Amino acid sequence: MTSSYPHMAQILVDRMAAAAAAAPQQAVAFQGAPGAYSHQAVREAFPDRLPLPCASFEDAIEAVQSGRAGVAMIPIENSLHGRVADIHFLLPESGLSIIGEHFVRVRHCLLGLGDKAALREVKSHPQALGQVRRHLRAWGIAPVQFFDTAAGAAAVAGEGDASVGAIASRLAGELYGLNILAEGVEDADHNTTRFVVLAREAAVPPLGLPAMTSFNFEVRSVPAALFKALGGFATNGVNMTKLESYLRDGKFSQAEFYAEIDGSPLEPPVARALEELAFFTNWVKIIGTYPRARDRAD
Repeated sequence: MTSSYPHMAQILVDRMAAAAAAAPQQAVAFQGAPGAYSHQAVREAFPDRLPLPCASFEDAIEAVQSGRAGVAMIPIENSLHGRVADIHFLLPESGLSIIGEHFVRVRHCLLGLGDKAALREVKSHPQALGQVRRHLRAWGIAPVQFFDTAAGAAAVAGEGDASVGAIASRLAGELYGLNILAEGVEDADHNTTRFVVLAREAAVPPLGLPAMTSFNFEVRSVPAALFKALGGFATNGVNMTKLESYLRDGKFSQAEFYAEIDGSPLEPPVARALEELAFFTNWVKIIGTYPRARDRAD
C-alpha cells in the first residue's frame, strides 16, 4: 500500500488491508482512498465483502491476479466524461474477465469541519471540482486540486482548519467525521459512473438472463475493414452499445477497437455475429459476458 494517503486515510487503508489479507477471497479491490466513489460502488454491489483500497487501477487489477482479492471493481466510463483513461489497454491486458457491472450515481457533497460560511477553499480531484464549479463560484469558495476526492476529505479532517473543506461522497464525510454542509452540489443531475467487476475466471450467465458481452478486436488493413467486420451484428439483429477505437504501439495503419453488445455468445445470433467478426479481423478477444445491470435507457 502507498504511504501517500493522508494520515487519517492511511489508518483506514491499513485496517482494510489487514482484514482483506485474512480473507483474500472475500476482498474486493478498488482504486482510491477509503470513501472514494469506487469504495461506494464496492459497498453497494458487495455489502457483505471486504473493500481493499489500492493506489492505482493497475494495483487493483494485480490484487486479483495475485490472489490478494477475489474481484476488483473498476470504473470504465462516466456519463459526463466518457471513457476512463487507459481502461481499453488495462482490461484486455489484465487477463481477467468481466463478470458484472454496477452503476453509481455520483452525488457530490460539500464537506467541512465547521459551517459553510467559514469555508474559503475546498480540496478535491480536478474532475470533481469541474463538476461543481458553478456552485463554488456562487458561494465564493476557491477550488484546490487534490489527487483523490476521498483523500482530500481525509486531508481536511486531519488538518483541522475550518476554512478548508472538501468535495467528496457522503461516505467520505462519514468515514472522516466531516460535516455534510450541502449534498447533491454537482452541476449536472445525471452524473453516473459505470463500474465493471473483474475476476480471474469468466462467469457467463445462463441463457434467458439479460446479458452484455465486452470484447476487443483489431481490423485488417484493407478498405472497408470495419464496415465488413461489423456487418454481422446488423444482419443478425445484435445491438452494439459501445464501439471505441484506439491505437497501440504507435501504429496508425491498424486500429484496435473496444466494443460492447447486448447478448451472450450462447445465443445463436450473437454467436453468428462474432463468427463473422472473426473472419474480417486479425483477432477477437472476449473480455467478458455478464448480467446486464440495467436498461441502458435509464
